[in-house]
Amino acid sequence: MTVLGALQVDETGSLASHIIPGKMVPGMGGAMDLVTGSKKVVVAMTHTAKGNAPKILKKITLPATAVGKVNMIVTELCVIEVTPEGLVLTELQEGATIEQVRELTEAKLIIGPGLEYEHGRIASC
Repeated sequence: MTVLGALQVDETGSLASHIIPGKMVPGMGGAMDLVTGSKKVVVAMTHTAKGNAPKILKKITLPATAVGKVNMIVTELCVIEVTPEGLVLTELQEGATIEQVRELTEAKLIIGPGLEYEHGRIASC
């Protein structure tokens, strides 16, 4: 299993984590090797970039570090499972709402079992 950060993740489980075009960076590091060699890949990152720009996208726009390898995304707002059907919202941080996560996520989210929606708040997780 590998846990790493990312600049972007998309609904197919592809991630961009090693380069921003036009910026000087020292190198891609070992992210490609770590992700390619792992049976389970968990991305731990902030939910948005500067200005609340989504980092969880329909399709990554930066150069890919790996295609279709991410199994789970963990942010300060929630936990999202990457499945063949799409991204499944499985857990919310206390105080976060489904609307908030949807607003800050470009990719379509499937609300997972166990998240009961009631008046804009989570009744149970």
